[in-house]
Amino acid sequence: MSEPLLIKRYASRRLYNTETSDYVTLEDIAGFIRDGRDVKIVDLKSGDDLTRQFLLQIIAEHESKGENVLPISVLTDLVRTYSTQATSVVPDFLASSFEMLREGQSKMMENMNAVSPMSNMPGFEAMKAGQEAFMKAMTGGMAAWSQDTPAASEPTKSEDKEDLDEIKRQLAEMQEKLSKM
Repeated sequence: MSEPLLIKRYASRRLYNTETSDYVTLEDIAGFIRDGRDVKIVDLKSGDDLTRQFLLQIIAEHESKGENVLPISVLTDLVRTYSTQATSVVPDFLASSFEMLREGQSKMMENMNAVSPMSNMPGFEAMKAGQEAFMKAMTGGMAAWSQDTPAASEPTKSEDKEDLDEIKRQLAEMQEKLSKM
């Protein structure tokens, strides 16, 4: 693992990327993370680690823009854990859950890339491409599985956008169905 990208916050609240010697925004930091890079954000004057608060701010901004990944019930349960004894269990549970998700996605991609009787089925390649796009969208291109999975062919940006738009539409439909249950 490489060292996390060090971002320094100045007293003016500007964020400074120490690798490229330029100022960055929260969206830039989110992009670094989506690209698989770990970041560490520290206050220049005090040296305090501010990473957690900035990551929470990034999540809050995405959620407020309608990019709802966390259902209200999960957010409510998270708030409840801050006032109960569950605070000691929740971090480990969440970390384990995300690790299982990454491992499951990796296994699924390995299985889809393996030669199987299904590979001769009409439409299999399209289904496989859809699954790969879905996994990429769900993980934001997490390096954990995308590095282990050989790319069949590099999609164009317009194909990525179309795939992502389709996945967002499908996820919105699923959320609507779940909220009606």
